[in-house]
Amino acid sequence: MKKSEKLVARRNAIVPNGMGMFSPLTVTAAKGARLIDVDGRSYIDFAGGIGVLNAGHCPKPVVDAIIRQSRQLIHACFPVAIYEPYVALCEKLASVFPHGKSTKVMLTSTGAEAIENAVKIARQATGRPGIICFSGAFHGRTLLGMTLTSKTGYKVGCGPFAPEIYRIPFPDFYKRHDGLTKEDFIDREIRAFKDFFQHTADPNQIAAVLIEIVQGEGGFNVVPEAYLKAIQSICKQFGILLIIDEVQTGFGRTGKWASYEHFGVVPDISTWAKSMGSGMPIGAVIGKAEVMDRTNKGTLGGTYPGNPVACAASLATINYMEEIDICSKGEKVGKSVTNFFRKLKREISAIGDVRGLGAMVAFELVKNQDPNQPDGDLAKALIEKCSKRGLLIISAGIHGNVIRVLSPLVISRKELMQGLNIIREELLALTHEKPKVKRKGAK
Repeated sequence: MKKSEKLVARRNAIVPNGMGMFSPLTVTAAKGARLIDVDGRSYIDFAGGIGVLNAGHCPKPVVDAIIRQSRQLIHACFPVAIYEPYVALCEKLASVFPHGKSTKVMLTSTGAEAIENAVKIARQATGRPGIICFSGAFHGRTLLGMTLTSKTGYKVGCGPFAPEIYRIPFPDFYKRHDGLTKEDFIDREIRAFKDFFQHTADPNQIAAVLIEIVQGEGGFNVVPEAYLKAIQSICKQFGILLIIDEVQTGFGRTGKWASYEHFGVVPDISTWAKSMGSGMPIGAVIGKAEVMDRTNKGTLGGTYPGNPVACAASLATINYMEEIDICSKGEKVGKSVTNFFRKLKREISAIGDVRGLGAMVAFELVKNQDPNQPDGDLAKALIEKCSKRGLLIISAGIHGNVIRVLSPLVISRKELMQGLNIIREELLALTHEKPKVKRKGAK
């Protein structure tokens, strides 16, 4: 038995069944865009720890910062004793992501924790209980996060859930256009949003609208710009706060520091984590100072959020991202992957849609070119085939039929194309389709 098989067996014997396992791949070391398993095999990483490693595995400046800080101070608990790395990171985040005239920041340990606190802040700031979220959304697996998350498979048997959460359909043009032009579709969805206040909840009872500009687990669905701007306008009309979840989309993933920058929108509150710390457990809530300060003392805090070592890692990560121009890298990787997948769609009829923003790109596998016939089995088979070829990919979407790319943005052109060609070759083999386009570099 291989070392990897033994480790998987040990994992299954001790870890609860409820803990997800995207693949049986093991890892003992990683660098850049490569993983090494316990048997010494190398893999190209198209998962990036689920969008955590935009700056790559173990970037030297971050590793050095972790070592320096761990020698000096590992923990103090920020509410108990103030330390400079926490304050410095908050200052840095406010400078990179200004929210209006004055910005304030609080740190968390995870994205789910950032969501929880953003909701607490919104409710205190408005004095209202209701939160509007969307179908296809993913906002974590805490009780409130799970309530906000759409996919029922992530929360079976975990209720009852948090109250005053309202879900409306995400403006998914691919699945819900009903023959309309995109413009008419967006107009219809905006009218439906306004109608919500007539038949479901009074706007004066709604504290915030929570949205991902690009849905992560939901399948990389991108909100239309006109829809987002209309929602922001409606929110301002009724005194509702706009919260944008940037946990997976932030720090260069979409080709900009924040996905909302693509649309010229600034939210009242935003949430962050994942690539913010190159794998260290850290997140943040950033918001307009007049909103963030409408909170009661003691309602925000915790033991570990903003841990000194995690703060040092995050500061080093952001500085390193600035040094290597992470947004430019995200833009270049995104163009390469998008162009490749669009050509692949012309070759393979099982690909129903290619979508994304920047380097947050995916394709959806369906049967008979029908958006309502998701092919999760084909996606699962493709993931297994690619793993055997030394490529780690993961799925997304309510039905697990969306193949997403979240590779480190520092990935080399050679590694990127090698991984993309593996996807192409294995998908062609699985669908029994003959190549229609001759590819440069394809084996």
